[in-house]
Amino acid sequence: MRTIDTLLARYGESHRNHVNEWVHIVCVPLIVFSLLGLLWSVHASVALLGSIVALYYYYKLSRPFAAGMLGMLAVMLAILLAMPAMTILPVSLALFVLAWIGQFIGHQIEGRKPSFLEDLRFLLIGPLFVLGFLYRRLRLAY
Repeated sequence: MRTIDTLLARYGESHRNHVNEWVHIVCVPLIVFSLLGLLWSVHASVALLGSIVALYYYYKLSRPFAAGMLGMLAVMLAILLAMPAMTILPVSLALFVLAWIGQFIGHQIEGRKPSFLEDLRFLLIGPLFVLGFLYRRLRLAY
């Protein structure tokens, strides 16, 4: 079994409740966006560098997932570029806090702790888990 398949299967073990899955579909992209915004608040190049590092990791796991993440990150970076500079930090902080509250509520409903508490790699697998929903709907391989 490929590493990506193993990681997604392990991540999926604590994400079986449909409400929790939908919470993740909404909150995980918001967390990614907010993290990019926090990095952007330091400097745009820091957000770009963080994106490149994450994309390298995704590329090693799965080229189709890396392509999807490239598209998602490009859209998010474009949104940050279009936002007034003074709004990026407060919006990112607010989204970060609210989305994590949503995540923990989802895990309360699920009755299982978040996966990243057992393995920090799952912080990077969460976006692929969400992207996997889209890929399955579109019948795309990953």
